[in-house]
Parts: sequence; C-alpha cells; structure tokens
Amino acid sequence: MKLNHKDFDGSRLVTVCENRIDALSAIQFKDEMRKMIDDGPNRVVIDLSQVEFLDSSGLGAVVAALKSKKSDQSLELASLQPAVEKVFRLTRMDTVFSIHDNASSAIEGAADAS
Repeated sequence: MKLNHKDFDGSRLVTVCENRIDALSAIQFKDEMRKMIDDGPNRVVIDLSQVEFLDSSGLGAVVAALKSKKSDQSLELASLQPAVEKVFRLTRMDTVFSIHDNASSAIEGAADAS
C-alpha cells in the first residue's frame, strides 16, 4: 500500500496511491495510516482521488484510521470517486466524516480558517 504525504501549515495531506482499498490491502492501509496519524499534525486529510474501489474491509480500515486519531486531531476525506462516495453514503459514514470535494479545497480551507 503506497501512501504519500505532504505537510502544510497545521495539516497533513495523505494521498492514497492505489486504485483499491479492499480485503487484500486494508490491514496495510490501516497500519500505514496509523503512522501518518501518530506523527502528524492536528489535521489529517486523506486524498482518495486515485481510489476507484472500496469494499467493506476498506471502509473498516478508514474507520479504524479515524478511531486511531488523537482526541485533538481531525481526520477528513477528500476527492471521493463516485463508487467510493456511494459506499460512504449507503453506510451513512458520510455523516461521520468531513468530506471535501477535492484535496486542494480541503487544504486551502484550512489555510483560510487560520
């Protein structure tokens, strides 16, 4: 599971460089995200623009990442592809996560709020 990250003023953008988060990659995703969150700033945004498929294991891994954050951290999502967005909507996880249309607006929004 390849994840890239870039830090901005008070935010970390984590880009998932895979087209699937499924049963085969969910554990690896969860482990890598835990590292990104543990040493990250108070705000972490996951860019899912390259992820075209997310199954229940993948959804569970994203939820596990949310649960692993510190109490003073936020974990947000950006750039959900239609199939991935549908999974979040059908499971009502879209009410649990802050979801941004794209990564640049998520990061710019944080900069504007500072």
